[in-house]
Amino acid sequence: MATRYKALPKHHKATGTEKLVIGASSLGTVFEWYDFFLYGLLATFISKVFFAGVNETTGFILALGAFAAGFAVRPFGALVFGRIGDLVGRKNTFLVTMGIMGFSTFAVGLLPGYDTIGVASPAILVALRILQGLALGGEYGGAATYVAEHAPNHRRGLYTSFIQMTATFGLFAALIVVISLRSTMGEDTFAAWGWRVPFLVSMVLLAVSMWIRLQLNESPVYQKMKDEGTTSKAPLTEAFARWDNLKVVLVCLFGAVAGQAVVWYAGQFYAQFYLEKILKVEGLTANILIAVALALGTPFFAFFGWLSDQIGRKYIILGGCALAALTYFPAFHMLSEAANPALAAASRTNPVTVTANPAECSFQFDPVGKNKFDSSGCDIAKSYLAKNGISYVNVAAPAGAQAVIAVGGAALPAPNPAAVTGKDRAAAIKAYGEDVKAALGQAGYPEKADTARMETVKVVAVLFYLVLLVTMVYGPIAAMLVELFPSRIRYTSMSLPYHIGNGWFGGFLPTTAFAMVAATGDVFYGLWYPVVIAGATAVFGLFFLPETFRRSIDD
Repeated sequence: MATRYKALPKHHKATGTEKLVIGASSLGTVFEWYDFFLYGLLATFISKVFFAGVNETTGFILALGAFAAGFAVRPFGALVFGRIGDLVGRKNTFLVTMGIMGFSTFAVGLLPGYDTIGVASPAILVALRILQGLALGGEYGGAATYVAEHAPNHRRGLYTSFIQMTATFGLFAALIVVISLRSTMGEDTFAAWGWRVPFLVSMVLLAVSMWIRLQLNESPVYQKMKDEGTTSKAPLTEAFARWDNLKVVLVCLFGAVAGQAVVWYAGQFYAQFYLEKILKVEGLTANILIAVALALGTPFFAFFGWLSDQIGRKYIILGGCALAALTYFPAFHMLSEAANPALAAASRTNPVTVTANPAECSFQFDPVGKNKFDSSGCDIAKSYLAKNGISYVNVAAPAGAQAVIAVGGAALPAPNPAAVTGKDRAAAIKAYGEDVKAALGQAGYPEKADTARMETVKVVAVLFYLVLLVTMVYGPIAAMLVELFPSRIRYTSMSLPYHIGNGWFGGFLPTTAFAMVAATGDVFYGLWYPVVIAGATAVFGLFFLPETFRRSIDD
């Protein structure tokens, strides 16, 4: 168990070595996050290129699923590279993970699409995402541990907060590259091939990152253990087969990291997807709005890291989780009203209803891409609305009743698939879609958000608030994770709960939330996922998570 350090110096200025450690570790990690986040930002284009063989709604969710595949394997990367980091050192592990990440990202930029090589295209894409996830699973624990083991006790929260910033800086860098290319190329060129350029640029970033990491020495804590022969010979066994440490791992996961993860991904990634897919904000505009909010919010990572050195980590992290659980629904309602007021007004005054026999309605997500959702009138009606991000209310009808979309006084019976087959069915579904589109237009539903009517300041304010919650939960988390575990098994112990939380609870958030929206027709229903997990973390952590900010990490 870690001990308390004896005293806090009143004043301490970062030494040249400490600045080099923070700067080199952070900058190198920024590039890895840049690589990892490009996929999320370009999911819309990726779904069209690599998942062209399925319907549009399923293609987008599958693209998010492939995005999530990188998160799914992060805990396994944490086990593999965490063990290596505790056995052979922090620095060399950095270099291996960075090389894997850079190669995988570059390869995405060269990968042929579905139209060229068929199902091999998405299969290779998923394999590359898995390699990225494994690499990132070993990256974070090493960077956080490395910086923390160089930091003075009373500045650990502040110093490690710069590692926390790297994820946001990586996302910000990716946004800037994407925005610049979309602005200079134009949307048509960018959609055709320009989206590949950010992936190809990563090879240059890889070279810079490798050079930066090569300038570093091993951490003093690990070097001391190595010199004294006290490093762990079996870090996995010590970390997870002994209840005294496993208990801390579980408390760490359910009392801190799970909530931190969903707040992080809801505040940065889900907000981006929500603007584009649900609120129909043009992609470049959505990128710019997110970038502005990130620029305003990023300094607060350092603020909350510093504050956690003064008053503790626990209540800052849990406070962010509790605020998220309490305010996500009103925040996203406000975002909807500000970003697309015409859509919000139409949803209030002319709500869409789908009246159908529930037994005829499929779950509007097909993970294998075989269902075209045309076997029943209910499926045809809901598929159109889900594809276009239109919120609707379900009304049960008796067996045998025809499915009907009602909006603005218009009632539109869906085609009966039993009455039409082949080309006639496809033509009937297409014509029905045109009829629904016209009825939605007459009821005030816009095809896209009107930037002239958008309340830009309010949109940025809401997005800034979401980022601020991210900084509360994420700024102090690295210091807390490091302080929870003994140095001989620190890399392994902290990496697994962090990557289960951020890889599974957080990484699956966009996919799960949008599948929930597609299944229910309620555009806000997906928010229940982060709200429940963040709320549960706040309660569990309140009772079981220890405060750690006065612990020494040298033992």
